[in-house]
Amino acid sequence: MAAHDSKIARLPARGDRFATTHWSMVVSAAGHRGPARPSEAARALATLCENYWFPLYAFVRRAGYAADDAQDLTQEFFLRLLSQNYLAAADPERGRFRSFLLGAMKHFLAYERRRQSTQKRGGGQPTISLDLQSGEERYRRLERADQLTPERLYEKRWALALLDLVLGRLREEFQAAGKLPLFDALKPFLAGETQKPAYAEVGEKLGMSGGAVKVAVHRLRRRYRELLKEEIARTIVAPDTVEDELRELLAALGSEK
Repeated sequence: MAAHDSKIARLPARGDRFATTHWSMVVSAAGHRGPARPSEAARALATLCENYWFPLYAFVRRAGYAADDAQDLTQEFFLRLLSQNYLAAADPERGRFRSFLLGAMKHFLAYERRRQSTQKRGGGQPTISLDLQSGEERYRRLERADQLTPERLYEKRWALALLDLVLGRLREEFQAAGKLPLFDALKPFLAGETQKPAYAEVGEKLGMSGGAVKVAVHRLRRRYRELLKEEIARTIVAPDTVEDELRELLAALGSEK
């Protein structure tokens, strides 16, 4: 049992894979914080946009735009963000990609109520994948009942997108270690499900003692929190604001109006 359990502690870190997705690198490239490689900053921005586009789409929909218009506007916004100098407006004192993105979209909507064409722009710029049709399906399925304002809905969707990213990366770590069945068995303890199985019940299925399962769950939760903080750090400039951002995002999950 001990040998089996010890492998959990040696799951491979994957932080290097996402090292270029720091918002601080993008702000640096915009001229606020010294030199940064433009190509790396552009890729970092594209990755951030691809990870967090849905909260912004949900904001546009909740702001009153029909699905087709919201899809066009969201697509156009990101094309412009990646190909034009929108980053000149990034405020290093605020330091949060989440805040910058929402402010930039509000500015964009104020002057671009309807996108007139679907012409592609920004040759040579990184592209991002926006499955806008599935985004509309998600919006209708997830937001049909709540009465959140566009801004609060954006914050809530951002928090959920963050948690989904972290859960996916944690799953990748277990898969790389050949421990995917273990991850699937322990996931209910991480996801906060109300009907959690007993440690002994899970241990019987995995060939582990109940005590070993309890330790594995503790390590899983600890690694999840580490990845959560790492992901937040990629969307802010000042590392010492990670805890503040985490508290705000967790509060957003409980928003009701």
